Amino acid sequence: MADVPMIGDPVLAVAVRAARRAASVIVDAGRDLKRLPTFAKEHGEIASSARDEARSAIVATIGAAFPEHAILGEDAGDANDAKGGSPYRWIVDPIDGGTNFAHGYPHYAVSIALAHGTDVTHAAVLDPAHDELYTAVRGKGAQLNGAPIRVSACTRLEDALVGTVFPGRGSARIAAYLPVMTAVMTRCAGLRRAGACSLDLAYVAAGRLDGFFVTSRQAGDIAAGALLVKEAGGRVGDFAGGVEFLRTSEVIAASPGLFAPLREAIAAVRA
Repeated sequence: MADVPMIGDPVLAVAVRAARRAASVIVDAGRDLKRLPTFAKEHGEIASSARDEARSAIVATIGAAFPEHAILGEDAGDANDAKGGSPYRWIVDPIDGGTNFAHGYPHYAVSIALAHGTDVTHAAVLDPAHDELYTAVRGKGAQLNGAPIRVSACTRLEDALVGTVFPGRGSARIAAYLPVMTAVMTRCAGLRRAGACSLDLAYVAAGRLDGFFVTSRQAGDIAAGALLVKEAGGRVGDFAGGVEFLRTSEVIAASPGLFAPLREAIAAVRA
């Protein structure tokens, strides 16, 4: 496991420790999944149990260090009542990309962010399958396994590799999403859907993707990755260009020169 120079920040150190402990649960469960026949009924049970155990590991680690802080799930709605008044809120998703994980598709992550009031201040996104740890502290930049990262320099949508996440089966957002997907897909160099929002945002921060958009994710999938992008020099906003993306769950993230062209392409079919 790589060390992280930014780990001198004590709050980030707790986030990373929590992510590592969750990842150890996920890696062990992944070995169990590999021993089973494809599509065995136990796959879903193992994945669900791993998610619960990973979340428990995160909650225990954070709770031991910061017992006064609230800890929210991916829908940002399950803080316990005793801590509901805390200005510090941890927003976590123990396995972002759970369907990928259950199927052995190696694109999933542990996502942990700390918000103080409305501002996300710390982020850790850990990809257990590739041992890649993305970290950020507000005002101090973003790193991948201890090395600084920056968003790409892409400025033209026609040259851009763009990531997205499809709405889930049965989602009421599918009808609104399809024209947006078509508008971007027909203009950009390539559209990619890998299935883990926090990791896609980390890829934008690292310059592997030039941009990203989503219409249907929860705060737990977005918070950590959004800080990574910002601290790597990128822009993050909602479809109107504002900053309410944690509330609306409509997100655009991109390099500075690509943000406006991507937003305009989306706005053209959303008017």
